[in-house]
Amino acid sequence: QRLDPIMTALFGVAKVAARIHRLPQAQRLLEKVGAPSGNFREKIKQQPRGKNKSDLVMPKLPPNGYPLDHPYNKDGYRYILAEPDPHAPFRQEFDESTDCAGKPIPAWLYRKLQPAAVLLAMHDRAPQLKLSDDRLCVTGEKGYCMVRATHGIEEGSWYYEATIEDMPENSATRIGWAQELANLQAPLGYDRFGYSWRSRKGTRFHESRGFHFHDGGYGAGDTLGFLIELPKRKEKEGQLSLPDAFKDRRLVKVKSYLYFEEKDEVQQAIKALQPLPGSRIVYYKNGECVGTAWRDINEGMYFPAISLYKSCTVRLNFGPNFKHKPKDVPCLGMHESVDKIIVQQTLSDILYLVENESQMRLDAIYF
Repeated sequence: QRLDPIMTALFGVAKVAARIHRLPQAQRLLEKVGAPSGNFREKIKQQPRGKNKSDLVMPKLPPNGYPLDHPYNKDGYRYILAEPDPHAPFRQEFDESTDCAGKPIPAWLYRKLQPAAVLLAMHDRAPQLKLSDDRLCVTGEKGYCMVRATHGIEEGSWYYEATIEDMPENSATRIGWAQELANLQAPLGYDRFGYSWRSRKGTRFHESRGFHFHDGGYGAGDTLGFLIELPKRKEKEGQLSLPDAFKDRRLVKVKSYLYFEEKDEVQQAIKALQPLPGSRIVYYKNGECVGTAWRDINEGMYFPAISLYKSCTVRLNFGPNFKHKPKDVPCLGMHESVDKIIVQQTLSDILYLVENESQMRLDAIYF
């Protein structure tokens, strides 16, 4: 399901690489992987399958799409599940070399694994939160803590819904949008990286400050809508914006799976925060627009996020079948971000390989 957009993305590599004066390298790279033409899936099937070294074969994932025993994002580090990169150079040499056995795997031989659907993240959550088997429902435990979705966006208009399935007395939720550095062991809106709407009294939160927003709040049975609008800065129009390739990070192995390890640089991120003119967050309740809760929010990548207090249960809907998709403003469901992010990540990975081609040598690492 992920091959067609990946191969399609290769069409744009030469054009993008030309902008950074790497056209010859891009052409050689395209020749290695085979420029897409005709039926992409048939082309993939026809490619020869050599015998792979066990380190370059990813174990089969469980039905929920993520390893059962996995590291959590905590203690100042984040972990990104990795898979072998079929476009990386020297894969065959690494497979066949006995000198590489038992030694660290070069990170550029792997790439970030992109989920095929928007779900609640197994690893990007407080461990005490309980996720359903389909990873669309979450139940709280004791104090406030948070979970983010698997996919984030940084420009455009996007929407998702949350339905409160159960809210016992004295429990509560804060739901909204969070950047990747928002504290998972705190309510959403605790720091500068998140914006939330609380069930109690309908208060909106950012940076631990609550503001009156909507009388009455919300409770069991209510379906809430969360819209975010992130326009592109005028000075960035026409510029290529791609996600991190992570290929220069350290690979760590946990229970047969490999992860890129990323250190959180919170203070640096705080200093870099700046308002995004024209951006806003709008909330909906049972199909009715409650209003714009925030304007000119901090620039960055935002993920659907929810924090829960005690044992309430909330089900998320990332699309396509929404109960109350907004009619007053054009927007995309979060489910539509999947293919776009796959293509962007693939371009980022290939550009990294193009720009660092001269440094990716096994003999320089092992011999």
